[in-house]
Amino acid sequence: MFRARLGAVMTSDESVPMISEMEQNYEEWMSSLPTELWDVPITSLAIPGSHDAMSYCLDITSPLVGSESDVFRLLDGLFYCVTRPAIFRWTTTQDKCIVDQLSMGIRYFDLRIAHKPNDPSDTLYFTHIIYTYVTVLAALSEVVEWLESHPKEVVILACRHFEGLSEKLHETFISSLKTLFGPKLCPCKEAALTLRSLWASGHQVLLSYDSQCAARHPELWPAIPYLWANKPTAEELESYLDWQKELGRPEGLFVAGLNLTASRCHIALHPGQSLQTLTKQNWDSLKSWLGKQTPGPQQQGLNIIAGDFVGPLPICPLVIALNKKLLRQKPD
Repeated sequence: MFRARLGAVMTSDESVPMISEMEQNYEEWMSSLPTELWDVPITSLAIPGSHDAMSYCLDITSPLVGSESDVFRLLDGLFYCVTRPAIFRWTTTQDKCIVDQLSMGIRYFDLRIAHKPNDPSDTLYFTHIIYTYVTVLAALSEVVEWLESHPKEVVILACRHFEGLSEKLHETFISSLKTLFGPKLCPCKEAALTLRSLWASGHQVLLSYDSQCAARHPELWPAIPYLWANKPTAEELESYLDWQKELGRPEGLFVAGLNLTASRCHIALHPGQSLQTLTKQNWDSLKSWLGKQTPGPQQQGLNIIAGDFVGPLPICPLVIALNKKLLRQKPD
């Protein structure tokens, strides 16, 4: 199955993946990998990821997140009718719900967690400058349901950039996560995890938690390094990632962010643009760079590759296709 799919998205020289007109089904791409890759550590696989995965459901009317500057907050208060549409255009990084992203092949999710100020409840939301209207537990419950029907697919959930959570609320949230995912949670361990070992144990969720609280819970993994260029053009982003590759890959799981960032000055000078139009303008270059990458444990090998707009852009097929290169690598 997977061999055929890989062939459908590779060019004749097997260097730059291309997408056929017929969209492929990547809903169960992990279980469809060639058996030779079942024993490859997941830290060496090419895994597609979603940057700011929950920004498809931002609430344009919500207050700004607490960490935003007083100046930005003042401008938002004075020019709400102008600032809010701009904020929405530039903070929306995805247009597909989390279940659709799973079904398209996304297996790493960048999740920004927040508690609204002055909210007496323990309800948490996702955030990207403004809050989502979908709650955290509601979205993650959908992930559990999806995993139930896909028992050989594994997801990596990165809870990071926490806003407004006290230590008590962290512990309450962690307790809810343990209850929600139960035996699907894979404890943090040093031994190299493979798809075969995860299938044997019944573990389907690696839960990274970017807080000191994680150290008290063996079910939680520490923060996963995210290589973020913070650049507005493909050329600058690619240069940054190539420089990082020369320094050597981090140990364990890590993310190469294929997502562009526009400064507030750029946003002000380009009122007709959005993050989606900026991403699409740079996509041909990003696609070419991505097709030349190789996963694996070597110094310049990539692992998780996360991007924006994983629905309209074919990031999943391109990243998944990179795993074919592992079949040509000689074992150490």
